[in-house]
Amino acid sequence: MNTFTVVLIVILLILIAGVVALYFVGKKMQKKQEEQQAQIEAYKQNVTMLIIDKKRMRIKDAGLPQAVIESTPKLMRRSKLPIVKAKVGPQIMTLVCEEKIFDDVPVKKEVKAVVSGIYITGVKGLHGNNTVKKETKKKSWFKRKVEKLQEKAGAKPVK
Repeated sequence: MNTFTVVLIVILLILIAGVVALYFVGKKMQKKQEEQQAQIEAYKQNVTMLIIDKKRMRIKDAGLPQAVIESTPKLMRRSKLPIVKAKVGPQIMTLVCEEKIFDDVPVKKEVKAVVSGIYITGVKGLHGNNTVKKETKKKSWFKRKVEKLQEKAGAKPVK
């Protein structure tokens, strides 16, 4: 056999072994995530809170309890998490927010949040607002002029 074909066969076997290993590890991780999601759903409760501040910061710098820091995996300790400081009742708490709703959380406003332990899973506005909307940015002078010109020309505005 040619040495080139032997090298290709060895590389192919290594790649197949890697894919099989990733498949089983992924399946195990998916089961673990489903169990965690079921646990979050079991302990969730609605809480009224005043959001003081929100930032993305490392778990060591966030001011979370030491037990939480010790229970996180080593790799997650260096990554930045969405952290929310909120006044719940008479005390100020540091909570971890879900990534997909972090941008929708308003600062310095009172909201009804769905909380499971120290994890915020949902936010609804208080005083009649069903959902909290992001603040829209004010358009620059140039973009306003371009939209006016496009409107005069009959073209659709660029979004």
